[in-house]
Amino acid sequence: MENIGIYVHIPFCMQKCYYCDFTSYPNKLSKQEDYVQALKDEIKERSKKIKNYIDTIYIGGGTPSVIDSNYIKEILDCIRSNFKVKKNAEITIEVNPGTVKKEKLQVYKDSGINRLSIGLQSTKDKLLKEIGRIHSYEDFLNTYEMATEVGFKNINVDLMIGLPEQTLQDVEDSLREIKYLKPKHVSVYSLILEENTKMEVLVNLGKLELPDEELERKMYWKVKEILEKYGYEHYEISNFAKKGYKSKHNYNCWKQHNYLGFGVSAHSYYNNIRYSNTNSLEEYLQNPENKKLEEKQSLEDAKKEYMMLGLRTLEGISVSEFKQKYIDNPLYLFNRELKKLVEEGVIEIDLDNIKLTNKGLDFANLVWEEFV
Repeated sequence: MENIGIYVHIPFCMQKCYYCDFTSYPNKLSKQEDYVQALKDEIKERSKKIKNYIDTIYIGGGTPSVIDSNYIKEILDCIRSNFKVKKNAEITIEVNPGTVKKEKLQVYKDSGINRLSIGLQSTKDKLLKEIGRIHSYEDFLNTYEMATEVGFKNINVDLMIGLPEQTLQDVEDSLREIKYLKPKHVSVYSLILEENTKMEVLVNLGKLELPDEELERKMYWKVKEILEKYGYEHYEISNFAKKGYKSKHNYNCWKQHNYLGFGVSAHSYYNNIRYSNTNSLEEYLQNPENKKLEEKQSLEDAKKEYMMLGLRTLEGISVSEFKQKYIDNPLYLFNRELKKLVEEGVIEIDLDNIKLTNKGLDFANLVWEEFV
């Protein structure tokens, strides 16, 4: 029986970042106790039908680190009481600088959390202010120092490129400053201008200007060049890790493994069925088992998704692994799509491997469009 992952969504935050379109609620911390109780009710109810072992737990948001640390402990205790969690499970929590003290981090460590993902985005305070972050670079450094003093060794740092007014030199500076901290993992995401965000409004009004595509592409390749120089393996489009420190939770999702999502707007994928919780905090508090969406994935869609997710990773797709999972040979099954992508120069194929080319890293959206 396959091991599965668990995702827990904590929707509270101090202030919504200007680019954020995730389900999050600033200034609603008064509801945290009720929310955690609803989470525990959902966990207990869902566990009754699940016999799999849990090998990853990921607590995201929102900003999970804004709520009382004892609630995080309660959530993890509830998961362990109702699921079979492996002793070596990877347990991650997202942390924003300025929202934790050493005591809170110690509670996380004592609760079994063994991986932190700290949202920095940039070492430039001016850029942080432009995108609505509540912290400074100094706040991040203090958080990182406290985390290492508590004993966290597996730390991810989130950075962003393509920010308003960001220069190529800004990106280089951030990477060179971060390298001295020696985090085990670095995630670097391109800013996506989402609808109905404050960022979209400011850009449309001409108050903020985004870098053009060519500059953003240069930023991406500068990230790859510098991080690989410092010993990080580029293993997924936006992710870099020291040897042995890939994000197991996310990697399993890219490999189409099963996972359960708990909390407002959380998604699950289990036995080829997709579930989605309501994105209304009030509805969730009233009935945490009220699923917004439930649909069985067709075999054809599952095969397409496997291709789309697999081509996010730098190792690509093993033809033999695809055949073992689905019997079909993907080279024949997706002959038209693959031929087109080869002609466009975004993928390359050998006897047992299909993977992105360097051009494919720039134009990964072409790959996804073929398999959506």
